[in-house]
Amino acid sequence: MAQEFVLTLNDIDIGARLVEALVHHVRKNGAQPIGYAELLELGRFLDPKDAAMDRAEVLGIGAKLRFVSSFCAAHGYPDLARLAVHAATQRPSPDSADWEAERRALAGFDWSPVAGTLPAYVEVARTAVPVRFKPRNERPAEVSWYAYFCAHREACKNITSGDKKEVVNLVMAGLDPETALRRFLAAKAAFEGAVP
Repeated sequence: MAQEFVLTLNDIDIGARLVEALVHHVRKNGAQPIGYAELLELGRFLDPKDAAMDRAEVLGIGAKLRFVSSFCAAHGYPDLARLAVHAATQRPSPDSADWEAERRALAGFDWSPVAGTLPAYVEVARTAVPVRFKPRNERPAEVSWYAYFCAHREACKNITSGDKKEVVNLVMAGLDPETALRRFLAAKAAFEGAVP
């Protein structure tokens, strides 16, 4: 049985920043797609002092976009996450049969209510995060990951130094290293699976 995917506080906080960035993007550029990396850069530009946003990695964007989609669905908004595209495919993930219709709906929508509804939705979403997800500072998260890495070298053999950053982000978000590794590997497989 597949384990239910649970958002972390980090997923929610960065997801909220991505909602703001996508609203900014759609107001400025209409329903033009925006690459994952460019979306993260826009989020950083709009909130340059947000340390969590600064650490966000493209491979971890899937969970943040789940938050964006759930926020839009809860309020009856067109799904802003459909504008975020994989660099290799220039399509959203998962792909849609009528992406052009989705984009037209996004372009024609009045996004002014978002500023009023997002903070309350974030608060409700944060209360749904399990208590066991205790956020950690960066250094303790790195130490925890390194200890796991040393004890499980075979399971971690394909983790590069670049991958480590996202795994540590997940440990900082409160996941134990084993769960963080599983979530990272699933995200990486989904990301790489989107490439034709």
